[in-house]
Amino acid sequence: MTTPAVEGSLDASGKRFAIVVSRFNSFITERLLLSACDGLIRTGASRQDIDIVRVPGAFEIPSAARTLASTGKYDALICIGCLLRGDTAHYDVIVNEVTRGIGQSAQETGVPHAFGVLTCDTLGQAIDRAGLKMGNKGFEAALAAVEMASLKKAISRQPSAFSKGKADLGLRTSDLGTDHSFARMKKSRTTQRTKRSRRKR
Repeated sequence: MTTPAVEGSLDASGKRFAIVVSRFNSFITERLLLSACDGLIRTGASRQDIDIVRVPGAFEIPSAARTLASTGKYDALICIGCLLRGDTAHYDVIVNEVTRGIGQSAQETGVPHAFGVLTCDTLGQAIDRAGLKMGNKGFEAALAAVEMASLKKAISRQPSAFSKGKADLGLRTSDLGTDHSFARMKKSRTTQRTKRSRRKR
């Protein structure tokens, strides 16, 4: 018998989202942004519940995302950017920092962050992932954000392992208190017996 899995649903109704989008390579990021908004609305989100924040480049995305997540107003964030490899090591440094920063923000704030930052070798690869041959990564990031926001709420409704264990054993807090009282009573009787035996000697 398999244990049923806890899963999120693609239902964005009643949830709030923030999208952090980079202006650098806007030819690509604007396409990703439009598809991300489309994905949220298609899954039930209201336009009034979608906030868009623009930053200069991909490197600034984690900082803005962390600030937004810390407000506690959003159920999930979507991070959108586009990085294209150049002739120097600058690309690798930025990619690593952006990826690490977004992941760290999600872990430390507890707010789901969907990764919609393209990391491509060529402009052609980016175009393919912004609505042509490879679909649209902005739309995919939006669906991931919706599902993770739903999953977070589903997990929070699950009973904790400690509570479930107590329920399975039929234990209550009052039962635990009775056990402690019994232990104190037993210790007191043992002390009285010891004193009596000493007097007889």
